[in-house]
Amino acid sequence: MTSLVLGIDLGTSGVRIAVLDQGHSLQYSDSIQYNIGLNRPDDWTQACSTLIAGIPTEQRGSIRALAVDGTSGTLLACDSKGRAQGEALLYSEVCHGFEQQLQKLVPEGGPASSSSGSLARALQLTKLYGPTTLLRHQADWINGWFLDDWTWGEEGNNLRLGWDLDHHSWPDGLTEQPWLTRLPIIQPSGSKLGTIATSRARELGLPSDVQIVAGTTDSNAAVLATDPGDDDGITVLGTTLVMKRFTALPIRAPGITSHRVGGRWLCGGASNAGAGVLRQFFSDELLLELSRQINPETNSGLAFRPLPRPGERFPVDDPFLRPILEPRPVSDALFLQGLLEGLAEIEAQGWNTLTALGAKPPKRVISIGGGARNPQWRRIRERRLGIPVVTSRQQPAAGVGRLALAAIEDARPSTEHD
Repeated sequence: MTSLVLGIDLGTSGVRIAVLDQGHSLQYSDSIQYNIGLNRPDDWTQACSTLIAGIPTEQRGSIRALAVDGTSGTLLACDSKGRAQGEALLYSEVCHGFEQQLQKLVPEGGPASSSSGSLARALQLTKLYGPTTLLRHQADWINGWFLDDWTWGEEGNNLRLGWDLDHHSWPDGLTEQPWLTRLPIIQPSGSKLGTIATSRARELGLPSDVQIVAGTTDSNAAVLATDPGDDDGITVLGTTLVMKRFTALPIRAPGITSHRVGGRWLCGGASNAGAGVLRQFFSDELLLELSRQINPETNSGLAFRPLPRPGERFPVDDPFLRPILEPRPVSDALFLQGLLEGLAEIEAQGWNTLTALGAKPPKRVISIGGGARNPQWRRIRERRLGIPVVTSRQQPAAGVGRLALAAIEDARPSTEHD
């Protein structure tokens, strides 16, 4: 069998995997929900172990590299052996009380300057566990689990912690902190971090020479999976709502991240609102049934702001912004329509914000994620955005798998270590 690669997508509700061949064709995929939740690192490893065990033996034995994407901003404190000091602080958690410290650490602003950024969570974890603990984002910690070495961090996953893509360094304010050495050594997305640990390969039934490749964030992986054109915007309709597009130059503003992916700038933001809000009220089965009762060519007359809790990251950076979920109509279908319209309004505001900051307005939006399969929501969004909205069936796990594939085809030297 030809050489294969494995993409692992650690999302907000569970883990997905995709096995690709050298022609970029999907050979195998599977997914699993977290047992308890995103804040439990043992759930991450259990899900990965279960999914890898399910890969057909012949395919598993042909895997030559793997890459992981994770939720951007979910941060964990651990010791030098990777042992978690407690539960992870989630990407959506706002840590108040550090505003003055953030201003001193990152005075020029950017994604790390917000109370909803990873740097605020790092300050909270350092306060809880002391300055000697390691700070690792979800994807970086899982990479460490595969390598049995928690040295490394991928650049895109660490932007909200303060990593400066332009200067390839931490900001001056962070370099003066006693816990600077607790931060990862940053490597570019797509670079080889090393060979899987012998014990881990044996445990998972993987070849002993599998290369661990620095991946990216979950939303970036979703974008890579869609293979967008220059005029396309990408909206990820998962637990949260993410809007991204390629731009000529990076965009700097609170709540916005600018990643370098494949030599191009990928800019955008993530709302705290998304399909996760819908599941607070309806099961997946009921969502499907009620959606069929919606006429997307008419308006509900409702004006909801469907945040799951107070606080928003994008299109406005406001840690105190409150949800608006009332008045709730008697009809559940009408209530759902109002929620979908509220999410469409947040998406429209997101694209308007990016355009106001210098991005070209998209001529088409490609949707990916579980919510992209809802035709009524697609039409509601299309009417609100005023441009075509199409659905991509590609998985984020396949997107991050492309990075692993590029790494084994690339002759660049790796950052392998003992």
